[in-house]
Amino acid sequence: MTTEEVFHELKNRLAGKTPDQLANSQGTYQFNLSGDDGAQYYVTVTPSGATVEAGTAPAPGVTISMTAADFKALAGGQLNPMSAFMSGKLSVAGDMGLALKLQTLIS
Repeated sequence: MTTEEVFHELKNRLAGKTPDQLANSQGTYQFNLSGDDGAQYYVTVTPSGATVEAGTAPAPGVTISMTAADFKALAGGQLNPMSAFMSGKLSVAGDMGLALKLQTLIS
């Protein structure tokens, strides 16, 4: 699966979540993915829903940096976000509180 396909699937999953399910994850998440199939995407969660866009967010609350391969494993449930962070596979800049909500957001 390509990075683009993973974010397309994420967009569909987020569209199926209720405002109550998204309430605790509000903010803008920037994903900077490197390596083969690397890309930049951002997810914005508001009270009215979530959007997924390619590119760089104007003012992200948190920036997640990792390889595209590790992100695909994370999104597929094969890589635990906390393990990825502790092992240096995932780096976070910005609001750590938002970063901790990452698993809830992408699952």
